Amino acid sequence: MSKLLETVEVATSDNVQYSIIWMHGLGADANDFVPIVPELKLPADIGVRFVFPNAPIRPITINNGMVMRGWFDILELGRIDRRDDEAGLRESQAAIEALIKRENERGTPTEKIFLAGFSQGCAMTLMTGLRHPERLAGLLCLSGFLPLNQKTAEEVSQANRDVPIFMVHGEYDPVLPLALGEFSRSTLEGLGYQIEWHTYPMAHQVCGEEVQDLNNFLNRHLK
Repeated sequence: MSKLLETVEVATSDNVQYSIIWMHGLGADANDFVPIVPELKLPADIGVRFVFPNAPIRPITINNGMVMRGWFDILELGRIDRRDDEAGLRESQAAIEALIKRENERGTPTEKIFLAGFSQGCAMTLMTGLRHPERLAGLLCLSGFLPLNQKTAEEVSQANRDVPIFMVHGEYDPVLPLALGEFSRSTLEGLGYQIEWHTYPMAHQVCGEEVQDLNNFLNRHLK
């Protein structure tokens, strides 16, 4: 994928010091999480550029081949021992890495770039962030899962071994069951990652308490 992904961008200040690249979920688009920006009470003296990319349009197997925005095909849903679309995952990983490079070129060093995502976007946050060769500021992982979990240990980057990870899941998620999120967390903890883990009495969504916890996490890591 040589062409940069289309993005929607929101900056909290003209003086951008940090970037957050935020991936949407299956079937949504770049505008999906734009409304969360004013909900986050970030430091007034630290400018943050939110970059919301559009996933490619592709057929999705579990949706009877319906064409929609997706970071990768979904062959099976919600199973810990599922088959992952490795080619699609790696293609989107490269596309997100290109966005990181563009932020570098715009003056934001990698150590001040967060990756964030919901559901499929969360999977891409982990897929890309754990493998990125330069240290990132943090990974914000909302209601998703660890893709290619059996290959993660051999592919992780030493540069991000201690990257801050914020990971949350709904206790009543009917799309990606809580057990899948817990398995992802425990797999990462088994590899030595420190996870800030939260669950909430919600389905496959975002709730107010989650936004507050996310805000607290970001405020601790924006320096």
